[in-house]
Amino acid sequence: MNDNKNMILAVVLSALVLLGWGLLSDAYFPTANPPVTKIEQGKQVPVARPASDPAAETPSAIRDRNLVLSETRGQRVPIATPRLAGSINLKGARIDDLTLTSERETIDPNSPPIRLFSPSGTPDSYFAEWGWRGERGTVPDGNTVWQSSGGRLAPGAPVTLSWANGTGQTFQILLTVDDNYMFRAEQRILNRGTDRFTAQPYSLVSRVGPSRDIDSWTVHVGPMGVFDGVADYGNNYDTVAEAPGGRIAHSSEGGWVGFTDKYWLAAVIPSQGARTVEAEFRHIQATNRFQAAYVAGAVSARPGTAAVYSSHLFAGAKEVQQLDLYSEQLGTPLEQAIDWGWFEWFMIPIFALLNWLFAQIGNFGVAIIALTLIVRLLLFPIAQKQFASMAKMRVLQPKMKAIQDRHADDRPRMQQEMMKLYKEEKVNPMAGCLPILLQIPIFYALYKVLMVSVEMRHKPFALWIQDLSAPDPLTPVNLFGYLDFTPPSILAIGILPILLGISMGLQFRLGPQATDPVQRQIFSLMPWILMFAMATFAAGFQVYWITSNLISIAQIWYLNRKFGKPEPAQAPVAIVPKTTGTPKKRPKKR
Repeated sequence: MNDNKNMILAVVLSALVLLGWGLLSDAYFPTANPPVTKIEQGKQVPVARPASDPAAETPSAIRDRNLVLSETRGQRVPIATPRLAGSINLKGARIDDLTLTSERETIDPNSPPIRLFSPSGTPDSYFAEWGWRGERGTVPDGNTVWQSSGGRLAPGAPVTLSWANGTGQTFQILLTVDDNYMFRAEQRILNRGTDRFTAQPYSLVSRVGPSRDIDSWTVHVGPMGVFDGVADYGNNYDTVAEAPGGRIAHSSEGGWVGFTDKYWLAAVIPSQGARTVEAEFRHIQATNRFQAAYVAGAVSARPGTAAVYSSHLFAGAKEVQQLDLYSEQLGTPLEQAIDWGWFEWFMIPIFALLNWLFAQIGNFGVAIIALTLIVRLLLFPIAQKQFASMAKMRVLQPKMKAIQDRHADDRPRMQQEMMKLYKEEKVNPMAGCLPILLQIPIFYALYKVLMVSVEMRHKPFALWIQDLSAPDPLTPVNLFGYLDFTPPSILAIGILPILLGISMGLQFRLGPQATDPVQRQIFSLMPWILMFAMATFAAGFQVYWITSNLISIAQIWYLNRKFGKPEPAQAPVAIVPKTTGTPKKRPKKR
């Protein structure tokens, strides 16, 4: 009875872990490095705030984006690259209008492109800005209207923004852009005055409200940066808003700072020289605006000379190969914007192999199946040995049942006889665990790759599976879409999760069965519990699991036939008490 209670408790706890892991992990299991802060009186507090205070203006009202863009059309410089489209706002020297032309909002190829930046005063306002910190009136600010030297910003066609302060200094920003997602800004101070002029260049990205993507234990979303070579995933929108004064500050040599979404990144990257920059995450409560900024050390221009400071802005999709290339070019780990988690050393090879298979095959679903076959081929010797032991266990089940019946009242003796049987027959009672344990890291790696890599976004497979990075959309709960309602996520069990449950149930049935009837009933429910738990996972992950289950089923079925069926248990022999002597005859009744 105690064993049954323990088994029921174990299954309940397993279900709670499967269904509640996300909630618990957010609070107790951070995925990466702690924030760059210090401990005072047992509490974690930010380091001192930077000397800068670059902040955006507060719009009086939120208006339609198209209306704002049309009103400011005369003070905008178009941006046109193979992968970006938008414009520069000459007021404030901002890139506040930017779409990713190679990425769409939905799987419909005619859906709008992903919009990353929007002007201040519009819904989802988000922009990047360059400027200087110095004596008010002598340096440009967010309301300064610049003059442009070019018709549009494009690869090979730079644009220079200029503004003169009237006291002998001219400020310039030379902007260039490549074929992908990287902007370069060269900030100059031309001093035609009679005295030395000093100012601090800064750059920032600013957005209203948090991202629509959810920050979770699987993928970091929100403020992030690299400080002194270490990636900081420890802050999110709440920690910035709740920080003293709404600020979290860092001091770093090089690095970068910005906001990361699930697939997109906007980050400002200062010069990676030895000079220290002051960086900050900031929350402006009145407008719910979040800001990530850095201020470089002061630059100085003597009369008749110029001071120059170079920086970069990344604004686009977090593509692994492109981020690696930029990291090598700029000397800072921009690739850390992808939160691979603790097992980065294992996940990146899985991603590289899957990406290579997709490039060779051309279908992402088939590439996942090919990855499954490769993994199972590598694990074949171990799995074959363990599944053979499982087949032997299945043959021994009648003998095991007989031992349990014979020693039902003597559990130590029962365990002793069981171990003796295992030793004589050379079987391992834990045979089925090792193949599963070996695949758990691969399961998690594939799950994480499907979660964080934009290369896998919106990739189709076949039939109704048109996005393998999203859950299976087809469910019998609404008769596969013929009923006009959307079931809640806990009930929206798709075709792939159902096939996953069926394949797991069949795999369990082919393996050795628990001799205790209560345990058999509980284990028979596990595939269907997992079916509900896995329903919200990416369809590509489910394709991998189903393929792996089918391979296991074929392997177990073959070995079961090889080792034969369980022999029926022999009926226990009745024990007749022995008698001595000749029994006395009873006297006949008269």
